[in-house]
This record gives sequence, C-alpha cells and structure tokens, in this order.
Amino acid sequence: MTTTQSPPERTGAVTFKGQPITLIGPGLKAGDGAPDFALTAGDLSSVSLDQITDGGKRAALLVALPSLDTPVCNTEAQTFNKRLASFPTGIATYVVSMDLPFAQGRWCGQHGDVTIGTLSDYRDRSFGENYGVLMKGLGLLARAVFLIGADKKIAYVQMVPEVTSEPDYDAVIAAVRKHVGG
Repeated sequence: MTTTQSPPERTGAVTFKGQPITLIGPGLKAGDGAPDFALTAGDLSSVSLDQITDGGKRAALLVALPSLDTPVCNTEAQTFNKRLASFPTGIATYVVSMDLPFAQGRWCGQHGDVTIGTLSDYRDRSFGENYGVLMKGLGLLARAVFLIGADKKIAYVQMVPEVTSEPDYDAVIAAVRKHVGG
C-alpha cells in the first residue's frame, strides 16, 4: 500500500479582498531548486520545467495569476506583455493561470500583439501545489512571480500579499536584469 503525503498548507499566507487565504504548497524562496510541473499549452500539449528552460539554456519568468478574465489580471498580463521588449534575450516569459487554454487563447486574440506565453494549470494543479500558490477553497492561483534561472534554481520570488493588487513590476524587471542580464 502506497501513501502519498499531502502538500503543506500555509494559513494566511496572502489575503483575498482582505480575507486571509490558505495557500497549498511550499513557500519557495530564491536559491531553492525549481520544482517541476505539467502545465498545458494552447494546443493542449503538456509543458514541463525542462521545456520552458530549453533544457537549461535559458531563464524563465512565470507570472502566476488567478484569471485573465478579471480586471487586475488582465492589466497585469498586458503590462508584462508590453514590458517584454525591455527584457534581455535568453528568457522565456509566461502567464500561468487556472484558465482553460481556450480562454487564454481568446484573451490573446482580444489584445492584438501578444508575445507573452500562456500556460494553464487546470489539469492537475501541479504548478499551483509545487510552487505554493494554489488558493485553498478557491481553486485559483495566488498572484506571484517566479524567476527561474537557466540552472533551474529560483532566482527571485514575489508573492503579492493581497491577491487583488498588482505586483511590483519594476522590482520584477530589476530582478530579471540582475539575474539574466541587460
């Protein structure tokens, strides 16, 4: 008989509309190894950590958010999409949410020149649980940003304390430039 261990829970790790929320999964920090995951691309294929880092040849910025169908998430995704031009080469950038790949594709189609990638965690929630951003009871991802180096170690983490607030974009870009170049 095999037993599986439940992922840790972090009570009150963030708030959602002022109410404390429990996050499922570890509290990752810079220097930790980046956990693997199985995210879903727009063509319904599975995407792993090794794929987004191109086998360790590039860094990856993963922007976790609850849903592209909400005003704050829409603004955040559009802001990162616009600011990609200022990023150094050698980094892949993705929005990660629980939205179905079809909804993510619809969002991309509504916003013209979208160069940021979109990946969904709807199938098995492996990203949410492994990165500690799955909001218990809501089934959505908390707002966070993870910079993963080509060495597959976490170089930077920004957990947004209030899920309905935007991240500190300038801090994210400074971290990208520090760890990736530019």
